[in-house]
Amino acid sequence: MCLNESNLNHPWWYNFKYLAVGIVFGVVFVKAEIISWFRIQEMFRLQSFHMYGVIGTAVVVGAISVFLIKKFKIKTIHGEEITFSDKTFNKGQIYGGLLFGFGWAITGACPGPLFAQLGTGVWAISIVILSALAGTWVYGKFRDQLPH
Repeated sequence: MCLNESNLNHPWWYNFKYLAVGIVFGVVFVKAEIISWFRIQEMFRLQSFHMYGVIGTAVVVGAISVFLIKKFKIKTIHGEEITFSDKTFNKGQIYGGLLFGFGWAITGACPGPLFAQLGTGVWAISIVILSALAGTWVYGKFRDQLPH
């Protein structure tokens, strides 16, 4: 179980805030061309800095955010403490990262923009979405038998 999992129970309509943020996130992805198959191919062919700039900016913003959360002991909007736990290195992370990267290069999509691509009318991405769901289900089914 996740160490940061909330113990609070909210009504079902609380999830609409995530839908709203997801829609805004999708619009930003479309406008920034982050969901463009051509941009992703440019990145993997080392022909453009666009995607590396976006990813690098996200890493810097994330690092600063974690630093500020730890320094000022920021809590969630419901007053719960945010904790970070150290993770041990596992060679499976290398294999998983390579598999993720190969899938990203082949399909032209990582999990973040899949639904934004579908929303722009790229219907072929539905096969990738179904494959991602199937892969997630298979991992969940066999997680206990896998080395972690």
